[in-house]
Amino acid sequence: MPVVRDLRVLLRLRDFRNLLAVRLLSQAADGVYQVALATYVVFSPEKQTSPAAVASAMAVLLLPYSVVGPFAGVLLDRWRRRQVFLYGNLLRAFLACVTGMLIVADVPDWLFYASALSVTAVNRFVLAGLAASLPRVVGSARLATANALSPTAGTLAAVTGGGLAFLVRLLVSDSNAVVVLLGAALYLCAALVSLRLAIGVLGPDHPPGRDHPSPAQGLMLAARGMTEGLRHLAERPEAARALTAMTLMRFCYGALFVMLLMLCRYSWSEDEAHGLALLGLAVGVSGAGFFAAAVVTPWLVDRLGTLGTITLCAAGAAVLVPALGLFFAPGPMLAAAFVLGLATQGAKICTDTVVQSRVDDAFRGRVFSVYDVLFNVAFVGAAAVASLMLPADGRSAPLLLCVTALYAATAVLLRRHGRRFT
Repeated sequence: MPVVRDLRVLLRLRDFRNLLAVRLLSQAADGVYQVALATYVVFSPEKQTSPAAVASAMAVLLLPYSVVGPFAGVLLDRWRRRQVFLYGNLLRAFLACVTGMLIVADVPDWLFYASALSVTAVNRFVLAGLAASLPRVVGSARLATANALSPTAGTLAAVTGGGLAFLVRLLVSDSNAVVVLLGAALYLCAALVSLRLAIGVLGPDHPPGRDHPSPAQGLMLAARGMTEGLRHLAERPEAARALTAMTLMRFCYGALFVMLLMLCRYSWSEDEAHGLALLGLAVGVSGAGFFAAAVVTPWLVDRLGTLGTITLCAAGAAVLVPALGLFFAPGPMLAAAFVLGLATQGAKICTDTVVQSRVDDAFRGRVFSVYDVLFNVAFVGAAAVASLMLPADGRSAPLLLCVTALYAATAVLLRRHGRRFT
């Protein structure tokens, strides 16, 4: 198979392997850390969680990314990206240890959220840097395959890390702090592995400025960088359309995630442990969908093009999600989780490929930061909408049908631009 052949070629590239190792360790740590936060906020026995409380927690943890994102883009186009991976992961390891101590100390929620936010804020630099660096270590001919392997492998690593966190949480009572410290150890490993990459191999091409920008200069650079990134993106309609479609699909995914979380918490389980186990199973099934997307997406792109593949993903979700989800039963909903994993990751692989191939290297950091802002605002907005529509038990046919309509609209809008983009 051509995909298998391309994967073998990619894995022979030393810099690609090292960048992939940084991604795997970093995102595995993300999975561990995010599950620790989710279980602490949602599945702690003393907490009575509502859809509004879930939306509030997501807003606290994700919306500030929209503030950090513009700075990440500007600085990623000025700083050596290898150094971002090294110091960013070292900083996250330290801050995760602080979060673990705060959990043990049973501090007020606002202080806990502030500490958690400090870890996830640094995440914007690392993830945007990984996406911007990938074209530097692979040839353009295999970029789609690299996007199928690398981000999908990272997502699977996050799922694996989350599964490990679920396992520790189920086996050891009051283990949230232990899980957070496990994430800190993985962040430290990611920092050490980044030392295997040469400082300049990931770019950017121009030498970094001698002086770091002051806070005031940083604000000006961020505003100018976002404007330049948006202008650059507006001149590339293929990338703009792919980003728009991905944002809409991310909104759908976020709304369905909140629904699934509430179903696991209140409708399908008698206690927190059982609900947590169901959520872990759903995450694993969705991860299988991510893996399937990594296998089939390059093959689909060869035949349908990138925008054609995104169209197929949106249309498939529009058909299968209501057919499976309206039962509001664990079995069909797990099947829907697989479909969503396949469709969402397939669309993301294509979006990454379009943006990387259509955007100039000097602007990639800024454009991927715009990407991150849209990604997180869409998810938080979906959680807010879900909190208004969902009852406490998570069963809402109107929400499911609204999401279906949005998937269908995305497919129709993309279909109107039927040109083939590869």
